[in-house]
Amino acid sequence: MAEAHSAVAFSFAITHDGWDVNFDREVLYLVWESGLRSWKKRLARFRNSIHNGVYPGHLQSLYVLWTLLVAAHFGSFNIPFGLVQKALSVLPGHSTLWQVIACFLAALTMWLSVIFLMRYMLKLLLMYKGWMYESRAPGSKISLRTKIWVSVVKVLCGWNKPKLYSFQGSLPRLPLPAVKDTMRRYLISVRPLLDDENYKRVERLAKEFEEGIAVKLQRYLVLKSWWSSNYVSDWWEEYVYLRGRSPLMVNSNFYGTDAILMKPTSSQAARAGAVIHLCLKFRRLIDRQELEPIMLQNIVPLCSWQYERLFNTVRVPGVETDKIVHYQDSSHITVLHKGRYFKVMVYSRGRLLKPAEIQMQIEQILEDNSEPLVGEERLAALTAGERSHWAHIRQTHFNRGHNRTSLHCIERAAFNVCLDDREYGYDENDSSKLDEYGRVLLHGKGYDRWFDKSFNLCFSTNGFVGFNAEHTWADAPVMGHLWEYVVWSESEMEYAQDGNNVGPVETPPPAPIRMQWDLKNEELLNAIDVSYNVAQKLLNDVDLRILMYTKYGKGFMKQCRLSPDAFIQLVLQLSYYRDAGRFCLTYEASMTRLFREGRTETVRPCTIESSAWVKSMVDPNATIEQRVDLFVKAAQRHQLGYQDAMAGRGIDRHLFCLYVVSKYLELESPFLQEVFNEPWRLSTSQTPYGQTNMLDLKKKPNCVSAGGGFGPVADDGYGVSYIIVGEDKIFFHVSSKKSCPITSSSNFVKQIECSLKDMQDMYLTFNKLKDNKQNCK
Repeated sequence: MAEAHSAVAFSFAITHDGWDVNFDREVLYLVWESGLRSWKKRLARFRNSIHNGVYPGHLQSLYVLWTLLVAAHFGSFNIPFGLVQKALSVLPGHSTLWQVIACFLAALTMWLSVIFLMRYMLKLLLMYKGWMYESRAPGSKISLRTKIWVSVVKVLCGWNKPKLYSFQGSLPRLPLPAVKDTMRRYLISVRPLLDDENYKRVERLAKEFEEGIAVKLQRYLVLKSWWSSNYVSDWWEEYVYLRGRSPLMVNSNFYGTDAILMKPTSSQAARAGAVIHLCLKFRRLIDRQELEPIMLQNIVPLCSWQYERLFNTVRVPGVETDKIVHYQDSSHITVLHKGRYFKVMVYSRGRLLKPAEIQMQIEQILEDNSEPLVGEERLAALTAGERSHWAHIRQTHFNRGHNRTSLHCIERAAFNVCLDDREYGYDENDSSKLDEYGRVLLHGKGYDRWFDKSFNLCFSTNGFVGFNAEHTWADAPVMGHLWEYVVWSESEMEYAQDGNNVGPVETPPPAPIRMQWDLKNEELLNAIDVSYNVAQKLLNDVDLRILMYTKYGKGFMKQCRLSPDAFIQLVLQLSYYRDAGRFCLTYEASMTRLFREGRTETVRPCTIESSAWVKSMVDPNATIEQRVDLFVKAAQRHQLGYQDAMAGRGIDRHLFCLYVVSKYLELESPFLQEVFNEPWRLSTSQTPYGQTNMLDLKKKPNCVSAGGGFGPVADDGYGVSYIIVGEDKIFFHVSSKKSCPITSSSNFVKQIECSLKDMQDMYLTFNKLKDNKQNCK
């Protein structure tokens, strides 16, 4: 067996003639190669950490300053603060060499002082968020304060190219809002959801909380905000994700689709070879920190902390709480095909394998006709079931032997690849194919994805690709950045006429190794069946619809001079009201990565202004002018709420942390119970694209993913993800539960289409009336 051969690098025996040693040179070379690669990465990390530690300064400037001080000292010029003489006073001699060393110490002191001053200045500058609230519309004026701020930031950052983590030490901490401000914003946000009597009740509870235990809870949060780099993120990861005991599949993991309008090849193996290679190239960019941090307006950096765990990461189940385990390096991926698991080495002779070489490995797996063991085909269902159940089985049946070795191989892999045995993707003549595509990526069969891994790449037999990602380690924009890189880079690649990857295979790549399992235990097989049944019940309850809207897109929204995100959020408010006949608490994710280790904050799109506009849309007596005026006010209010969330002035993360402290102190609060008993019946998120300057939609307008989606958050609610693609396309991914009698993804999609059409008609009619009035004048 290949794995047995690899396991024994050498052997020895004692004979009458002495020692008899046998060793496998190839295996020892692999060991040497692995160690050498590991040390190279350590040296690279050390070099990058020095670069990041002195940013925005440059290491070369130290050598220049040292040279100048040496010249000044031997030229009898005065050195500021007598630093050279002070250094000589503590050195053991005054020879020329010691004088040069003294000059170096003086230069190092001066250089570090300037570096830390620059870093502190940059940190203070990045705390300014006034630029976010200034209009960027054509013809709008920028304040003098912001102009000066932009100039100084550019001067500080412009003379040294940043690496991925260069700004981490300069990013400000997430500010802790005052309880009074959070209470005020909260009460405004729930006003359209409550009648007068309930609103007065909640207002009374909020006042009692603010004047009561909130004072004590806030003191602990102030201490945490001073001590920790981010007062929210660690608790958010722990209590929202890791302590959750429900299945990851549908409830937590999300998915992303292919660039469906630009299919490069129909070959499953060729597509897999190219995409796997590009993902590993992206990992190399992260490891070497050659990936530049994302900059808003090409000025303000976003936190890059989440990129650390994109690869070589797994969520390990625990009885009470899971944990995220990240491995520093991995030279292999794992592949799942027809219930069998393979280890695939992606490096050979110290280099990353080329797409054609990885394609050859994938073809060997596809041609393997071996059957899965009893229980092996549904083994991954353990990762789709209840977390405590999986933790117990992992501790009792995967702690030794083949099971421990194979599980460790999967968890250490760079990522997992799923070679599906069915066709799926986009068909312009059959819209249901797109719905099936989303369901395959969201949950598959319930046992053909390793849901614990940071992400799974999924390949159809007809060449489409997508991913399923675990949510704990990072938020969707990080995975979106990787996907943007893959989609664009693949569009620049060429495939041969037969659909295969271009390029010769000079030497055969390492052959895939079939992983071994010991699944004969009856308890283990029953446990797999238990998780499988849970997964089947969950996925069969998912109602997922994907809408591709092509009548207009960002171009029309720009003509209305409104934020595209605000435009879509108001469409969703109108759609939900028409579908349910009422308003609901709405969740929209906004990032807080302007701050160190920032993740997300909640924007509450259901506002007093949005509800007034929705009511006007269903009121036959309302005029077009009234509707447009209310719509503009609602969009502006939404934009302000989004800006507040990004600037650290949100509502929900602060309330969440106050709630956590109250639980630690065992203090009960009727107000906090009220807040956290409210269901998010409409959970929404915009899929980001164009995060870098890589995408050129004018050159390749179809080179954009169709976005992705997630499962519903509430049993009686909807999960809606959307992506505004270019000037004339919008994709909506709508999920709900079939078991709920009051929700239907199909009906909600119809309401979205209707609302989008009404929006267009409203503005076209308004513009005609406006033109007629001007003509009359």
